[in-house]
Amino acid sequence: MKKKDFFYSAFLALSMAFTMGACSNEDDPTPTPDGETDPYDLNYTADNASAWGNYMYQTALLLNQDATDLYNYWTVDYEGTGPYATRFKDQTGGDYQSPVNCISQMIEGGMWNIANEVGTAKIKDPYDAYVGGDQTGGLYKVESWFSWHSRDDYTNNIFSIRNTYYGRIDDNDVSKIDGDLSGYSSYSDFDDAGDIAENSLATLLASVNPTLDEKIKTQIFEAAKAIQAIPQPFRNNIDSEESVAAMNACNDLAETLFNEFLPYVNNTLNAAEYEDRLDAIAEQFVDAVVLPTYADLQQKNGDLLDAVNQFRENPSDQNFENCCNAWIEAREPWEKSESFLIGPVDYQGLDPNMDSWPLDVDAIVQLLNSQNWEEMQWSGNYDADSEDIIASQEVRGYHTLEYLLFKNGQPRSVNN
Repeated sequence: MKKKDFFYSAFLALSMAFTMGACSNEDDPTPTPDGETDPYDLNYTADNASAWGNYMYQTALLLNQDATDLYNYWTVDYEGTGPYATRFKDQTGGDYQSPVNCISQMIEGGMWNIANEVGTAKIKDPYDAYVGGDQTGGLYKVESWFSWHSRDDYTNNIFSIRNTYYGRIDDNDVSKIDGDLSGYSSYSDFDDAGDIAENSLATLLASVNPTLDEKIKTQIFEAAKAIQAIPQPFRNNIDSEESVAAMNACNDLAETLFNEFLPYVNNTLNAAEYEDRLDAIAEQFVDAVVLPTYADLQQKNGDLLDAVNQFRENPSDQNFENCCNAWIEAREPWEKSESFLIGPVDYQGLDPNMDSWPLDVDAIVQLLNSQNWEEMQWSGNYDADSEDIIASQEVRGYHTLEYLLFKNGQPRSVNN
């Protein structure tokens, strides 16, 4: 299943209480059935070095193109109907007939959607498989499995909700926490007052329903804190108490957003007296959150392409490490954009282009052997059900490049 298959599914609040065991601490759980080489165990070697470097380059090239297209769809009149940013802010797009339509989309199509996904899929899918007896399957369901970056990915997803709610990006998130939120007892300890924009959902809700505003702020912080509390790496601690606590925290946040905040917007704030404020919030969201995030995504994917090209021209352990660092840098703005996977990123197929999961590792190895790079591309109108398009998306994107760069949470080596 693609990780976005359940978008706009009916929300199911989960209540979970389990007795935990500990996952294996083995770094490499991959079996080697019947003496065959498992594709997860494939190494960079002198025999495949040229193809490997070219595959890295082709993948980074497509990522850079997708990031550029995504930014341009929002800022340039690609489709003859005006930039998507203008259509959203002016409510001239098909889905946006009023400011409250925009705000509802920000909540349901964005904030709730990613909170629900982290709680009910990104963490829960591996958990269900693992505790159900399919331990290897559970391990392979962990997103960002090769780089051991899952925990930070999920935390950045929660930070993306906070950015949408606060109407402003805090660029110091990662440096602030340094992988640890345990020293902060509440959101007010972690967030500066200046993090919240005047034209934001948080400021508006605080003025009309401070109890609900406090609840949302607290649950955003508690979800991020619970995710960061999972022992690293997540793939070795799937069935831990901390993993279940993180699931519950994300589900609590999702339930509040869907069952309390969204109805409050649609039933109470959908009034003439709030229209101007909602309109200003939609503009602030686009100008201060969406566009800067996508601009950062475009820049960092350009840097990633440069690093990969350097490796292709001069393979070395240092350049492998440089590529891994650039991948992590480019990954952050993508994960912080997941609270607004709306518009072109959705209907142009850019999300699965860049972030399909789980991988078809067998197909990746076949492509590495054939070097038929045209299989990574598709053309025409996007159709999410097209088998040809799906096949191309499964051999490109962040996770394909992650597979080529990382093994057991470390940069690969040119000398095995």
